[in-house]
Amino acid sequence: MTGTDVQKEAEDSGPSGYAAARLRLLTEEARSGPPRRAALAELTDDWLTGLFTAGAEGLRGASLVAVGGYGRGELSPRSDLDLLLLHDGSDPKAVAALADRLWYPVWDLGLALDHSVRTPAEARKTAGEDLKVQLGLLDARHIAGDLGLTAGLRTAVLADWRNQAPRRLPELQELCAERAERQGELQYLLEPDLKEARGGLRDATALRAVAASWLADAPREGLADARRRLLDVRDALHLTTGRATDRLALQEQDQVAAELGLLDADTLLRQVYEAARLVSYASDVTWREVGRVLRSRAVRPRLRAMLGGGKPTAERSPLAEGVVEQDGEVVLARAARPERDPVLPLRAAAAAAQAGLPLSLHAVRRVAATVRLLPTPWPAEAREQLVTLLGSGRPTIEVWEALEAEGLITRLLPDWERVRCRPQRNAVHIWTVDRHLIETAVQASEFTRRVSRPDLLLVAALLHDIGKGWPGDHSVAGEIIAKDVAARIGFDRHDVTVIATLVRHHLLLVETATRRDLEDPATVRSVAEAVGSEGTLELLHALTEADALATGPAAWSSWRGSLVADLVRRVAAVLAGDAPADPEEAAPTAEQERLAIEAVATGSPVLSLRAQTEPPAGQEPSGDPEPLGVELLIAVPDQPGVLPAVAGVLAMHRLTVRTAELRSLNLPDGVDGSVLLLDWRVAAEYGSLPQAARLRADLVRALDGSLDIAGRLAERDAAYPRRRGVVAPPPRVSVHPAASRLATVIEVRSQDAPGLLFRIGRALEDASVLVRSAHASTLGANAVDAFYVTGPEGAPLPGDEAESVARKLEETLRG
Repeated sequence: MTGTDVQKEAEDSGPSGYAAARLRLLTEEARSGPPRRAALAELTDDWLTGLFTAGAEGLRGASLVAVGGYGRGELSPRSDLDLLLLHDGSDPKAVAALADRLWYPVWDLGLALDHSVRTPAEARKTAGEDLKVQLGLLDARHIAGDLGLTAGLRTAVLADWRNQAPRRLPELQELCAERAERQGELQYLLEPDLKEARGGLRDATALRAVAASWLADAPREGLADARRRLLDVRDALHLTTGRATDRLALQEQDQVAAELGLLDADTLLRQVYEAARLVSYASDVTWREVGRVLRSRAVRPRLRAMLGGGKPTAERSPLAEGVVEQDGEVVLARAARPERDPVLPLRAAAAAAQAGLPLSLHAVRRVAATVRLLPTPWPAEAREQLVTLLGSGRPTIEVWEALEAEGLITRLLPDWERVRCRPQRNAVHIWTVDRHLIETAVQASEFTRRVSRPDLLLVAALLHDIGKGWPGDHSVAGEIIAKDVAARIGFDRHDVTVIATLVRHHLLLVETATRRDLEDPATVRSVAEAVGSEGTLELLHALTEADALATGPAAWSSWRGSLVADLVRRVAAVLAGDAPADPEEAAPTAEQERLAIEAVATGSPVLSLRAQTEPPAGQEPSGDPEPLGVELLIAVPDQPGVLPAVAGVLAMHRLTVRTAELRSLNLPDGVDGSVLLLDWRVAAEYGSLPQAARLRADLVRALDGSLDIAGRLAERDAAYPRRRGVVAPPPRVSVHPAASRLATVIEVRSQDAPGLLFRIGRALEDASVLVRSAHASTLGANAVDAFYVTGPEGAPLPGDEAESVARKLEETLRG
């Protein structure tokens, strides 16, 4: 059926015919995107025209006007119909009757309707009081009735908008900023709101409004295509969900991708991010231009009075060779010749970032259009300018985005294309891969005074996740790419090796510190062998912290920082020629020793529960005290079942375990017995913390078998059924035979859940293995726990037995 046939069906059959024609249009696979939106708007126009004509017989001075998205002809399958019934005020009763003839058929079909009935004067008055109404009227489009009435309102509204632009545009900018603060940035969200988030459809509409003011204009290249892509995604979202939603939820992304003919949800998100990034950048440039124009208008009358007329000349202050500041932006000097100066883009970018100023759109586009490619390897100046740019702190981000918007980054670093706008489906990460790399460089710029080679630190920060654009282990792939990039930008062989090592092992310190027994000499030696030198260790320590800080709030804390610092200290000693300390010789703290002696004397568990807000010893405080949760120290006479008993009691009391360590404790001379020490950090899921005496009483009962922890937890789970949500990947249990000479290391990666550590501990007890030490950590919704286990005789498990324990544990967690 053709578009004309669909419209004829709607005209001939009234509301039911319109509904059938609408359904037919939306289910036609051949029609999608702008053609379908336009056809749906036209079909709806024809239907509403019929309703208007039938209801307005004999009525003059009235018209039906589409506003907002409908006015632009951008009707998605579940879009609201934004309608204005405009009249001259001569016959209010007839207009009220006409309104009923229009609105009720729309409601009867279940269509969302945003409607108003106003005279032109009332419409202008309301627009003057409500910015959102005025924005909607800027897209007013005539549907039926008195065309002159509609045209007169459009003309008046546009004139009002242009006259009031100096006052209303700052109001619009503030509205956009408030919305961005609430909704976040579309280009980084895993479940973005396509309309409301920064860089979404609302911002694209705001740019149209700025252009209509004649005060400034947005960079138009690619903007219409970005808007079209976002609308296409919204159309597919409406069709797959059957709802009028703008939020692209995780569980719907695969269906939306399939509806659009895309490979998968990641491809979908990447397209959304690319469109949002273009809209966001255009918004930044446009609002900067609005501010410049408004400032110049405010200053110009005074300058003219002082100078006796004439146009003042903008001041130009030199910043670097071929680069000057003018009117709050970085522009090219008049004598600059980009076609002869391939370093100019990096020089201009570094100068802008160092000055904390934006690069002008004209300057970026000029160098993008004319500059020559850098030779390979880069000249020393180019490498130095890149390092300067990366070390400029927070201003680096805006300058980098300007270069990327015009394709200069991928020309300088071709490997960047694979990570550009690449989503990270990990609750810990808050950025796309490329933005995370820049954020890491920004964080690393804070540490350049504590390393001997800040240039290597900054470049490694930029490249540490570059392998995420390739299959396999991103650290392994990244090492290969980093070698090539570092050599291409002019580092010598030694420096290339250091950068590649930093990229290859950028997760080594934090993973080892939080998942391995630092008292085991094998742990420290393996890190020392991987790092190779004290200089590389120094850089890796700084990179580790910068990477974690740039990941998100769940990835770093003073607690994790202290663990990493402890590991670095031990590895540095080995690299300096000192042997790692024997774990049997590790001295307990005074508090640990006190608890251990009391536990031996009483023959029962002893615990200490205290809030911790200060950073650990040896670590400088940073700003306000960081709430680190509560430190729980427990000393227990060595006996079976300690780990599941403690974990189960904590789960019963709704305490979340953030980090957990269990190890045997050396007792002072003259004290007989063996004591297990548990050093855990916990936090209440909600409410206040339980009393230490109550925790101890329940722990005593758990150890003597009189407390049925499993039954209590099962009752609670049954009383509070799990909510539907994203299906987590299955748990994975692996054996790391080379991680220790004294024990077998079993690592568990799983979705964090109440009682998880209890289930693991009980499964290990059932497997008749002894837990020599345990190291548990939680990253967002993910738990990563390592257990050092031995057989009953205290020796590491044979390979086949270790694998069997791991498989049984994995089956238990999957069940």
